[in-house]
Amino acid sequence: ERKKSIASNPPSPHPARWDPSDPARPQQEHEVPPESLWIFGYGSLVWKPDFEFSCSKVGFVRGFSRRFWHGDTFHRGTEKMPGRVVTLMEDCEACTWGVAYEVRGDQIRASLDYLNIRERAKGGYETKLVEFIPQEGGDAIILALVYIATPENPIFLGPASSEDIAMQIATSSGRSGHNIEYLFQLVDFMRLFCPEVEDEHLFAIEEAIIAILPCLDRTEILL
Repeated sequence: ERKKSIASNPPSPHPARWDPSDPARPQQEHEVPPESLWIFGYGSLVWKPDFEFSCSKVGFVRGFSRRFWHGDTFHRGTEKMPGRVVTLMEDCEACTWGVAYEVRGDQIRASLDYLNIRERAKGGYETKLVEFIPQEGGDAIILALVYIATPENPIFLGPASSEDIAMQIATSSGRSGHNIEYLFQLVDFMRLFCPEVEDEHLFAIEEAIIAILPCLDRTEILL
């Protein structure tokens, strides 16, 4: 019986590698998880990863622009008043700065389980693998997992003027806090860790927010 069972279910001679680009798919028998995984954050993950990691590096990915084009009806907004958060849009001439986190061992599954709820289930993001270039020039390029919201997402809002985006941010709040906090935390990260980088889209919205805040009624600002 034992021989028959082994013959009908032989062990895999070459275990398949687990594919981190599809973290929502359960790990299958005989699949070998990687020893480590890098996760690239370019929005709230740069200041609040909320998962255990082994190390982190500031750096950038090429071929993408960071844009406040994604709607948020949970973390920074509601169904009635969606907030605006960032996603990545393909742009061959651009690069986006952020933080890559290395997770190892049990940290891998724990971080992905957490992010699949935070970014996929509640944020509407998808995943893909990108090449991350660390700020420290001597470090090698790293393959990293990133969460991206695409235009096919039902809460994707798309482009708008800096002034319109700023007004929406100024009057939106969700379970994770006010949308203005999200914007200013991202601005602070860029100025502190990437002071030589000019993020025109981000800084234009910051400027528009600062300009309109004195004009808003206090009841419109949910800080």
